[in-house]
Amino acid sequence: MQQYLTIWDLVLTPIYLLVLGYIAKGYRDKKYPKGHPLRPYYLPGVWVKFGGAIFIAVVYQFYYGDGDTFNFYYHSKIINSSLSDSFDTWVKLLFRTSPSQDPFLYPYTSQLYWYKSPQDYLPGAIGAVFGLFNFTTYMPIALLFAFFSYTGIWAMYKTFADLYPKIVKPLAFAFLFIPSIFVWGSGIFKDTICMFGLGWLTYTTFRIFINKDFSAKNILMLIISFYVIAIVKLYILLAFLPALILWLLLTYSHRIQTVSLRWLTNILVIGIVIGGFSYFSGEFSEDLNKYSLEKISRTSNMTREWIVYASGDEGSAYDLGDIEPGIGGMLSKFFPGVVVTLFRPFLWEVQKPIVALSALEGFVFLYLTLSLFFKHWRNIRAIFKDPNVVFCLVFALIFAFAVGISSGNFGALSRYKIPCMPFFGAFLVIMLNKNKKPVKKGNRYNKHQHTPLSTLANPA
Repeated sequence: MQQYLTIWDLVLTPIYLLVLGYIAKGYRDKKYPKGHPLRPYYLPGVWVKFGGAIFIAVVYQFYYGDGDTFNFYYHSKIINSSLSDSFDTWVKLLFRTSPSQDPFLYPYTSQLYWYKSPQDYLPGAIGAVFGLFNFTTYMPIALLFAFFSYTGIWAMYKTFADLYPKIVKPLAFAFLFIPSIFVWGSGIFKDTICMFGLGWLTYTTFRIFINKDFSAKNILMLIISFYVIAIVKLYILLAFLPALILWLLLTYSHRIQTVSLRWLTNILVIGIVIGGFSYFSGEFSEDLNKYSLEKISRTSNMTREWIVYASGDEGSAYDLGDIEPGIGGMLSKFFPGVVVTLFRPFLWEVQKPIVALSALEGFVFLYLTLSLFFKHWRNIRAIFKDPNVVFCLVFALIFAFAVGISSGNFGALSRYKIPCMPFFGAFLVIMLNKNKKPVKKGNRYNKHQHTPLSTLANPA
């Protein structure tokens, strides 16, 4: 077993925790003074992210012995080793300059097996930049990943807290404290980068289209977040954009006074979304890889066969059966794919300790979903009256279906599913609290109750 965590991790980790914690505390005190509704959740959210980064590092080092996170870290080390040659070489490696343009890069690029893959190379490149401040030590780099990713998660939470100021506490659990998010979205992973991008993409989209805030900062962050997600995991955008367009449609179509014209507009836009979804899935099938419409059924069947051959990966495998090619075959697996992502493994399916956390999380989601349908069934009728709820639900279902039928392994799925988890959590929280009464007078947060949170503080 290769030792990735060294004595430097033991020395530098406490220092980084103190420094980053101090920065976070100063930011909280500046943006969220005492009495602000969001103040109680900012620092706990930061610390669980740090805890997730440390936990997953220990798991990969002492339980798995290896893994993607250490492969990304290895790339960071190789990139930063070029600094002994020249800073120019380091910059060229960072931006993936072809060795054909500079033969002096070959000794390094020959060791970087993801050099030709932008989506796989990016975590190592970011890790190399972060490594400049800590001798390229794994744990401090992981903490910096968690810290910057948290800005996106917090921006996403802030967006919904602004929309639903009466339920800021339940929303905090949906966005900040779901275990799979702060565990798998905090280390040196592509998923950590994607959660940063998805959070800021959500925030800037709402700021621009709802608040009409066309500031340079919002536009710049929208471009950066869109670009980052497109580079790392394009299929996230393929699920996000239809939900976004439907949300905009429901938000603004009510302004059309003529009922028939409103329905015609809705049908036309939905048709365009479905057509565009199919077109772009085909056009970018190579970038979407296993999540393209062309490959998803074949990939799912191949994954299932491999896992069966490999003896079920010691109890982490699941099987949804063969998927027939075409739309009909995939739609037949829509419900099983969503269920396996959001609610499985069931408690009786747990055969490995590492899967138990996902099982408990799935049990909570299943309980809340059943509560919505059986105890709060009247609220269900209000789903399509709230465009924000529709946005959350549509994105969560599309994404859950795609990763559910394409993974075949509960361990891998626990990572792949995290982009949809806060949105499904937000959907449940909003619907379960539809009839929540206003905060009573005398509550220490009551003075902010009727003030839009966006006027109290920005998330960054």
